[in-house]
Amino acid sequence: MGALPWFSLFVSFWLVCGSAHAERRMALVIGNSAYKSVPRLSNPANDATLVGDMFKKAGFDWIDIRTDLNAAEMRKALRDFGGRARDAEVAVIYYAGHGIELDGANYLIPTDAALETDSDVLDETVALDRALFAVEPAKQLRLIILDACRDNPFAKSMKRTVAARAIGRGLAKVEPNSPNTMIAFAAKAGSTASDGDSRNSPFAAALVERLPTPGLDLRKAFGFVRDDVLKNTSYRQEPYVYGSLGGDDVPLVAAKPIATGPQASPDDAVRRNYELAMQLGTRDGWTAFLSRYADGFYADLAKGQLNKIAAEEARAAEVEKARQAEQKVAALPAPAPSPEPAQSPQELAKSVQSELRRVGCLADAESGDWNIKSQRSLTLFNKYAGTKLNTALASTDALDAIKARSGRVCPLVCDHGFRADGDACVKIACRAGYRVNDNNDCEKVQDKKPPIAVRDQSRVRDETAPSKQQSSGRMVCNQAGCRPLKSGCTLVSRGGAALREIEICD
Repeated sequence: MGALPWFSLFVSFWLVCGSAHAERRMALVIGNSAYKSVPRLSNPANDATLVGDMFKKAGFDWIDIRTDLNAAEMRKALRDFGGRARDAEVAVIYYAGHGIELDGANYLIPTDAALETDSDVLDETVALDRALFAVEPAKQLRLIILDACRDNPFAKSMKRTVAARAIGRGLAKVEPNSPNTMIAFAAKAGSTASDGDSRNSPFAAALVERLPTPGLDLRKAFGFVRDDVLKNTSYRQEPYVYGSLGGDDVPLVAAKPIATGPQASPDDAVRRNYELAMQLGTRDGWTAFLSRYADGFYADLAKGQLNKIAAEEARAAEVEKARQAEQKVAALPAPAPSPEPAQSPQELAKSVQSELRRVGCLADAESGDWNIKSQRSLTLFNKYAGTKLNTALASTDALDAIKARSGRVCPLVCDHGFRADGDACVKIACRAGYRVNDNNDCEKVQDKKPPIAVRDQSRVRDETAPSKQQSSGRMVCNQAGCRPLKSGCTLVSRGGAALREIEICD
């Protein structure tokens, strides 16, 4: 999972046992459940109430319990608490909610954070260092408890602005710079924890069970918390404590006076020192323990812890090696594109002709021969594109200039009876009674009068002056029909209301 573990923050406690004056102890408790950009968390607000009640029962002088804080409210709460911590011997901060680790630094996530990109972490979250800064004025003990190891949905959807930027699984390991400072994680650095199926997280439930035990040293109390959580999560979650305290016991609740009992066993000192080394959890701590106790049961356990640390260091080294290799690959310069091979004059002319056809300036197919027609086409392109290309030859400048045009440049010219429609010529269709004129417009057809028949008057003779005609192939026609003129007969035309032809024979 790319989610971050749940943080349990408790600002440092410096408890000095047996002091003559009463200690002033203060606690800030924050639980964020109602996130706006991701699903709501069910337990943090409940955990904050539970832990706050624990501090009240433990007799703390001032407790501030806050839930569902946005970024501005979280920063103000930490600023106000830091001011109060200047008068405190013990200062504690508990945080339950979402958290995230970016490039080795830990951040607490307010309820109004969106975290669309990894760079938003710096602007929309609150750094864990800000909580450490708030508890630093306390005079004796500073404790931060982070119960923020829930499955974090922000890391899954977050966009990376830098591929090699590390967003860890869980929280990063913390080594406090100030003495008498402890930071308790609900789960070991680099791992995640369970939110639990009940009202409270397994870690919060173990805290309120173990920390208020009268006279129980905090380091041992957190050891019992670790055992309880391991058992309740089937050994999938292991809480961890970073930082160190002094040699005296530091209980959250002072021990009740007891009668003097028998002397403690010599093994008690070995066990106590082993527990101190366990709380520190570093190679130096275990080495110091083995230098003092080289043999025995606890020495064997310490050697096993050293082997475990060596395995974790080897794994971390492999991760870092892989990350550096990715950075080197990302830093390599991109290979330069290979230059395109030069075209022959015929190929270049053919390419220019092809582009001229595409923009509508050349009608013929490309031939590779830069002829007069190709030159006229390039001249048309210059005219309509506003360019001044040399039309005498096909050049790469002309090819680039024409390629830069995405659509038709030269207008489409169509034959008579056709009109341009986009990149095609379509036939002009006129409605009935109209025809296409010389201007390619539809005009109405004018009605024409029928020709007037004129009779040949030379053929009309008065019936009183009959004319004889030879019967060479002539025809005689009347109402009954037509027949050949008989031999030796003549054809006489008579006028009147109806023109008639009469056959007269000798």
